[in-house]
Amino acid sequence: MPALDLSLATARKLHLAAQQLLKSPKRKARYPDVLNTIRSMSLLQIDTIHVVARSPYLVLFSRLGAYPQLWLEQALAEGQLFEYWAHEACFIPVEDYKLLRHRMLDPANLGWKYNAEWVADYAQEIEALLAHIASNGPVRSADFATAPGHQPGWWSWKPHKRHLENLFTAGELMVTERRNFQRVYDLRSRVLPDWDDGLHLLDEEDAVQQMLYNSMRSLGIFRAEWLADYYRIKRAPVKAVLAQALESGEVVAVTVEKLGDMYLHQSLLPLLEKPLNATHTALLSPFDPVVWDRRRALELFAFDYRIECYTPEAKRKFGYFVLPLLHRGALKGRLDAKMLRKEQVLQIKGCWLEEGVKVTDTLLRDLTRAITDFARWQGAQQVVIDHAPAALRASWGEGWRCDML
Repeated sequence: MPALDLSLATARKLHLAAQQLLKSPKRKARYPDVLNTIRSMSLLQIDTIHVVARSPYLVLFSRLGAYPQLWLEQALAEGQLFEYWAHEACFIPVEDYKLLRHRMLDPANLGWKYNAEWVADYAQEIEALLAHIASNGPVRSADFATAPGHQPGWWSWKPHKRHLENLFTAGELMVTERRNFQRVYDLRSRVLPDWDDGLHLLDEEDAVQQMLYNSMRSLGIFRAEWLADYYRIKRAPVKAVLAQALESGEVVAVTVEKLGDMYLHQSLLPLLEKPLNATHTALLSPFDPVVWDRRRALELFAFDYRIECYTPEAKRKFGYFVLPLLHRGALKGRLDAKMLRKEQVLQIKGCWLEEGVKVTDTLLRDLTRAITDFARWQGAQQVVIDHAPAALRASWGEGWRCDML
C-alpha cells in the first residue's frame, strides 16, 4: 500500500496522542490512571532533582492534572511497578519485568551501573549484607553509618550504598518502596516470590523485540533511528523488527511533511478519520519522553533543547531546570521555575517563547492557567515572575496569587 501523507502538525499531534498529551484531562485523576499512564509511556524516568516537583511526579501531572503524589509511591509499594535501568533509571509496569531480566543476569553490560571488580573485592561484605536483609527485612542506604572522612557526592558513595546499587543492578535486590524518595531495598525473592527464571525468562532476542514493539506504540509515530533509544537498547535489530511489524500491520508507512518517510502505529489510525485537535497546555519535565531524546525533539518539534543542570552556571543559556512549554500540539517555549516551599511561592526565574511564537489571547490564558495549576498542585499560594517576554509581563505583572484565578 502507498504511504499515507501527513502534515508535520498532524505528526506532532499523533505523537502527543500516543503520549497522552494531546487533550486536556476531562475529569479529576483517579488512582488507576497512574499505572495506565505509565503503561502508555512504557517507562517513567526517575530523577531526584527537587527544584520543583521531582521529574516522575511532574511527568504524570503533565498528563493527569492534579493528583496526590503518594499515588506513585503507592503503586510501587503495591508491586504494580518496579524500578530498573531502562531508558535510564525508570519505574516500569511489573508485567514488563520479563523484558529486562536478561540485563540483570548480565549486569556488566550496563557500564558504570555495575562494578564487577567492586563486587569481587567485597564479596564477603556483600554476602553479609544479603544475609542481614534476609534476617531483618528491607533496608535503606541511610540505615548504614558513613565511614569517617567520607566525602559526599555523586561518585563518592559510601560502601554500603555501592553494595546496594550493585545488587540492585544485578537483580538480587529490588526497590520495594520509597521513603522520602529514598530507595528501600529488599530481596527479589520476597518482592517477586513467584518469579522463576527457568519458567518465565525471555531470551534477549525476544525481550529486545518486545521492547521495540513497546517503543513503537509509545512513540506512536517515529523514524527507525528513534526506536532503540527508548529503552537504550544496544545492537537493536531495528530493520528486521520493523519489517515484521509492517508485514503484520502493527505499523504502517507514512510520509510526513518536511520529515519524509516515517512509521505510524496502527492504534493511532482511527484518529485520522476526523480532524485532529490539540487542546492541552502543560509544563513538561526535562526528562519527559517527548523531549528526553534531544535529536527527536529537534526533528519533530523544531525544539532545540538541552537540560543545563549539569552545565556550569556561567555557561547556562536558560537555567538550571528548564521546563519545555507544550501548547496545543507544539513546543512553544521554556520556563525556568523554582518552588520556594517555605514561602509557598512558585518563582518563575525566566520564561522564553520560541522564535515566531505570538502571544495570543489563547496562549496567554492557557499558559497562565497551566502555571497556576502547576503552582497549586505543589502547594504554592503565589506565583512571582522574575523574567518573561514583554507581551507576557504586560498581563502578568510581577505575578499573582493562585487563589485569584
